[in-house]
Amino acid sequence: MALETNRITANRLLEGKVALVTGASRGIGKAIARTLGQMGAMVSLCARNTQKLQSACHELEADGAKVLGVPADVSRHGDVTSLVQTTERSLGPIEILVNNAGIGHFAPIQESSEENWDATLDTNLKAVFLLTKAVAPGMISRRSGHIINIASLAGKSAFAGGSVYCASKWGLLGLTQCAAEDLRPYGIRVSAICPGSVATDFSPHSKKDPSKMLQPEDVAHAVEMILTQASQSFMSEVLLRPTQKP
Repeated sequence: MALETNRITANRLLEGKVALVTGASRGIGKAIARTLGQMGAMVSLCARNTQKLQSACHELEADGAKVLGVPADVSRHGDVTSLVQTTERSLGPIEILVNNAGIGHFAPIQESSEENWDATLDTNLKAVFLLTKAVAPGMISRRSGHIINIASLAGKSAFAGGSVYCASKWGLLGLTQCAAEDLRPYGIRVSAICPGSVATDFSPHSKKDPSKMLQPEDVAHAVEMILTQASQSFMSEVLLRPTQKP
């Protein structure tokens, strides 16, 4: 029993800290929010679908986490401003930001539309820019903070039909690296996690074995690893692959 108590205590290293997770109503985002709650953080969950967001909040509350659900479209400046203000008014200063919200459009470039380009880049890249700008001033004043961007191995490897999605993730890695350089003098650590295919309903994986794919909890574990790193260093980028090719 003593060993179990010590394990639980050790896992609550984020006790009292405030975390904001976007795209948190399902899949990777919900797994990350659950892990942060188990570590003691107060978690603000953000998503566009209000019904799914409420369901995720109820699920995490049942696990004992203190959570707040804030519906928002993070590609819109006004929504981002309201999201950050609501979170900080209800829970306190945001010390951890996980930019997870993302969408995908997969088709040959000649069949991709301007609308699909705009929607994908706005959600996967512009939203990260807006949220980082929104939380950075507070983190700078406190001289501490974590910003973790959920990127993708698609930000490093080209594949047919991936032009729009890959462009958004290549851009996200560039944004992450530059933001890390801008903010590290203030004690703020900016990192990217690049998973391979994860077993979620994000995109079809009809030719892959889900049991061999990464699980949402694998990405959440990488977030935990980054947040529990010693303060004198930071992991700027984590590449996450399944043990076996699915």
